[in-house]
Amino acid sequence: MLMVDATVMNVALPRIETGLHFSASSLAWVLDAYTLTFGGLLLLGGRLGDLYGRRRMFTGGILLFTVASLAGGFATSAGFLLAARVAQGVGAALAGPSAIALLNSTFTEAKARVRALSLFAGMSSAGFAIGLILGGVLTEAASWRWVLFINVPFGLVAAALAPRFLKQPPRHDTRLDVTGAITATLGVGSLVYGLIHAADSGWGNTLTVAPIVVGVALLATFVLLQSTARNPLLPLHLFKDRNRAAAYANYLLGPAAGFSSFFFLTQYLQDVLHYSPVRTGFAFLPMATLVFSMSRLIPRLLPRFGPKPLTLVGTVLLVAGLVGFTRIGEHTAYFPGLLWPMIVMGLGMGMAFSPLMVLIMHSVRPEDAGAAGGTMQTLQQTGVSLGIAVLVTVAGNAARSHPATAVISSTTAALTGSAIVAALTVLVALTFKKIDR
Repeated sequence: MLMVDATVMNVALPRIETGLHFSASSLAWVLDAYTLTFGGLLLLGGRLGDLYGRRRMFTGGILLFTVASLAGGFATSAGFLLAARVAQGVGAALAGPSAIALLNSTFTEAKARVRALSLFAGMSSAGFAIGLILGGVLTEAASWRWVLFINVPFGLVAAALAPRFLKQPPRHDTRLDVTGAITATLGVGSLVYGLIHAADSGWGNTLTVAPIVVGVALLATFVLLQSTARNPLLPLHLFKDRNRAAAYANYLLGPAAGFSSFFFLTQYLQDVLHYSPVRTGFAFLPMATLVFSMSRLIPRLLPRFGPKPLTLVGTVLLVAGLVGFTRIGEHTAYFPGLLWPMIVMGLGMGMAFSPLMVLIMHSVRPEDAGAAGGTMQTLQQTGVSLGIAVLVTVAGNAARSHPATAVISSTTAALTGSAIVAALTVLVALTFKKIDR
């Protein structure tokens, strides 16, 4: 549910833009308001779970997320919707790391833990793609508001069943690093604001450059604070393990390349090819199916082959799929012009990202489980936020340079940028070493 909500809004964006009077560039905030808050507060959410109980934080986070979804569905202005999206992000940040930590403490046997974490990773990855399908169906069958209302019954059921089925693991004595959480959230938020502002005003504007400089400075301050804190939100020793550090890197780069491309593809399908919302959603069905199917195979393949071959093949396929999307034009047919990149990209994401959660949580200490899971999801959501911000800027520059073909030029430029970022995940995949069985 938390991952679906990162993309379920994509297909509904054209309707939201018209209904609530967003500008083309400010529309990115419908996604980034959620992913930024989610990513920025995840580390704090992980520590709150350690301190007050992971089951309690999971349940409370799901309830907050559910109430915010209900409020967002009734939004009457752009500001109202963005406020609800921020509240959703806070709820997701409380529930997300506790969910992973609960899995880690529930499944103690090695093979069972690998299977559980792989399935969770597959559900998360598939959630991004399934959100696109669900968003299309709900937007056309009812209205864009139902992409938010749909969370309510599932959230209530999850919160009601949690006390019955989830065991409460032991709490760990820790302190809250509120300063670190605020510094990290403001740093990423300022950086994203500057990048999105560049799409409208270019790079010579003070309101573009200043937030970027402030954002970089705040993030550098955050790292410095974590290196000296007694109870850091981001324990830097988590990065000493080579596989875990590489997995973290690809959890940032992969979503920045793959998942942020959905923002442009959904608008291309509706604005250029004139697909209906439901047809747009189902255009992503092959990708969603393959991502989830591959996640079911990874637990069997990972112990046999190790992470390097799987992630290497997966990242190469991800790059190939994104390069295929750069060939789109004004009259591109779904078969074969769009179908084959969807298939290749689905295979790539399923192979490239499902092993990463196992690598990250494989040998983590119980007292670091919340922080390790929170760090992973933080990098994932930050990658989506930064990816969208950077690619919106690239798209804006391309549109100004080619006004006659603005939509096509901006879309292909953004997807080319996605392919370049994805190529970095290939280089990271080369550094993995085989894990012990």
